[in-house]
Amino acid sequence: MNEAFLDNVKAAHFIGIGGIGVSAIARMMLERGVLVSGSDRAPSLVTEKLTALGAKIFFGHDAAHLPEKLDLVVYSPAVPDENPELHTARERGVSTYSYPEALGMISRGMRTVAVAGTHGKTTTTAMIAEVLVGAEKSPTVIVGSLLKKTGSNFIAGTSDFFVVEACEYKRSFINLSPEILVITNIDNDHLDYYGSIDGIQQAFAEMVMKVPASGAVVCDPSDSRVAPVLKNAVAQIVDYTKENLSIQLAVSGEHNIRNARAALAVSRLLGVEEAEAVNLLAKFEGTWRRMENKGTTTSGALVYDDYAHHPTEIKATLQGFRAKYPEGRIRVVFQPHLYSRTKLLLNDFAQSFSDANEVIVAPIYAAREASDPTITAEILAQRIVDEQKIPGLRVWAMLDFLAIETYLRDTAEKGDIVITMGAGDIFKIGEALTESKKVLQ
Repeated sequence: MNEAFLDNVKAAHFIGIGGIGVSAIARMMLERGVLVSGSDRAPSLVTEKLTALGAKIFFGHDAAHLPEKLDLVVYSPAVPDENPELHTARERGVSTYSYPEALGMISRGMRTVAVAGTHGKTTTTAMIAEVLVGAEKSPTVIVGSLLKKTGSNFIAGTSDFFVVEACEYKRSFINLSPEILVITNIDNDHLDYYGSIDGIQQAFAEMVMKVPASGAVVCDPSDSRVAPVLKNAVAQIVDYTKENLSIQLAVSGEHNIRNARAALAVSRLLGVEEAEAVNLLAKFEGTWRRMENKGTTTSGALVYDDYAHHPTEIKATLQGFRAKYPEGRIRVVFQPHLYSRTKLLLNDFAQSFSDANEVIVAPIYAAREASDPTITAEILAQRIVDEQKIPGLRVWAMLDFLAIETYLRDTAEKGDIVITMGAGDIFKIGEALTESKKVLQ
C-alpha cells in the first residue's frame, strides 16, 4: 500500500460518503484512526454504519461542513466541480482526489486484482475475497456492496494482496495498475458517457494493456465483445470458462457459475489450492442487494432484493429466480435507474422480464441526472407489454412507493416471490413488506 499517501492524513473529508466505493475508503481511514467527516444527499444504511464507526456525516452540501483542520478530501466521480465543499477545499489547498484516483494511490505497491466488467464484478470481487480470506491470504478488499459475513464493503488485510472492484464509469478503472485483471463481460452501459460499445471496448483495451507481461487477464476470450480488447495484451490470457467448478453453489443462476469460475481462476493464480478454493466458493452466500433474501410477508410470500439495473442483469437475475422457483409467481417491482439509461436501452429493458409473472414499474430514479419528461415509468411499462406479448403477464406503472407497498401487502400470497429490483432506493419497499409495521410513510 502507498503508505506515503495515507501516513500524514490525520483528518479526511468525503464528499458523497454514502456511495458504496467512497465509503470503503472512509472505513479504511477510520480503521487507521483518522478523523473522518463527510457529506451526502440523504441518510442511508451505509451512512448509518459509518456514523456508528465514528464518522461525522452531514446531509446536503455546504462549505461549512469542512473541518478546520483537514489533510485530504476524497469525492465521488458524480460530484460536480462546482460542489461547494470540493471548491472550497481546493481553494484552501487541501489535497483532493476523486474516488478512482484515491484507489489508484492506495493500490501502488500492492499486488492488485482488479475485477472489471459490465455485470457480475461485485459478486466476483466478493467471491475472490471469500476465498483469499478463507485461505488465510489476508487481502485488503474494496467491494461495491456489503459483504454478508462482515456487513462491510471493506476488509483490512495484512498482506500485499489488494482485491478491488474496478468500475468502468468515466474510465475510472484506468487509475489502477493491476497484476491480475478480471473481465467478467462487456456490455452496453454508461452510453451517456461512452456513446457506443466501441467506446466502452476502447477503455477496456487500455485497461488490458496496463497489465504487465508477468500478470494475467482472466476473461472469456471467446466472447465476441471481449476478444477485440485483448489484441494488444502482453499479459497471459486465462480463460475462466475452462475452470472446473465441481460443486453446487449456494447462490443460483448461470451468471453466478461464471462469476465463480472467474474467482476460481484468480485463486489458482494467487496460490490457493483448487480443492480449498472450490470448498470456500461453495459457502459463498452472496452480498447485500444481490438476490438478497429479505424475509417473508405476513401472508407467507418470499421477498428478495436485487441491484440489477441493466437489461442483461435483469434477465440473468430473473432466470436465476425462475430456476430456483420454477412454480412460483414471480412479482417484480422494478425501479429504472437514470433517464438516459432507460431511454437508450428501452427496447432491451422491455425484453428482459420474460421470467416474471408480474412487473410493477416504479418512477425512474434520477440519481445524478435532471428530469427528462420524454421517458417515464409509464412509457417503459407500455413497452414491456408491447414487446413481451406473454399471456397472463401483468405490467403496470405505479408512481408511489406507499401505493406499491399497500398493493403488495394486500395481494401477496404464499408461493409468491416478490423481488424489488434496481440501483436506487427501491429496496425500502421490501423492507417495509417484511417488517411488522409499515415504514413507508
